[in-house]
Amino acid sequence: MNKPKKIATETDDWQALKSYTAARIALGRTGVSIPLRESLQFKLAHAHAKDAVYSCLDNSGLQEALADTELPIYSVYSQAANRDIYLQRPDLGRLLSEESARQLHDLNASPSQLSIIIADGLSASAVNTYAPLVIRNLIDAARLAGYTFAPITLVEQGRVAISDDIGHILQAQLVIMLIGERPGLSSFDSMGAYLTYAPQPGLTDERRNCLSNIRDQGLPPAVAVSKLMRLIDSAFRLQLTGVSLKDTDGSEPDRLPIG
Repeated sequence: MNKPKKIATETDDWQALKSYTAARIALGRTGVSIPLRESLQFKLAHAHAKDAVYSCLDNSGLQEALADTELPIYSVYSQAANRDIYLQRPDLGRLLSEESARQLHDLNASPSQLSIIIADGLSASAVNTYAPLVIRNLIDAARLAGYTFAPITLVEQGRVAISDDIGHILQAQLVIMLIGERPGLSSFDSMGAYLTYAPQPGLTDERRNCLSNIRDQGLPPAVAVSKLMRLIDSAFRLQLTGVSLKDTDGSEPDRLPIG
């Protein structure tokens, strides 16, 4: 019986570029198709991304990991009752449930400078992995700088704008939200950090600053903390966040011209 003829895999001229990116380039070619190995890896990446979207916030694990911050930690919910509604109705993920709003109002929180919020977003697995390390180091750095903190808030089925309601209720001058980002086929575990000065309901995204792709293979957590501290210091000095503020190492102005 004749064995099937093995088809050689042709290499790609862009092979040298693979060392600079995790993007799917220079996959090679077997006949008129990509190699079987690359096809299977694509399916695996798609499965990882789908799993990330439906992953759950590990409330107990996060509370345990953040216990040494000695800050109160509260769990709240958006108006999206479940994951399917969350994905179909982004507007509901931006609003606190009535029960959660009452819970935070009942705290009668004293005014503070910083409010840290953790939300599942579109990849709770990313937040479960990277939020504790970022938050612990950020709190240590911010305390050394003299900042005060509101309680930490964990949000299920939350989107970025829900931080405006939370920060406003807790009377915080600036909110820092860590949230799972939309997973890609080469980054299913990416976390974003959003900063908003003077949070209040109804703000839009131009009032925020964002650090994206916080993960070991992207923006390392230690570097993210350093960037966050520069942004926090600049936000309080200029009393703003958003399009008029950018991260800088001090070598150039951190406020962008308007107009």
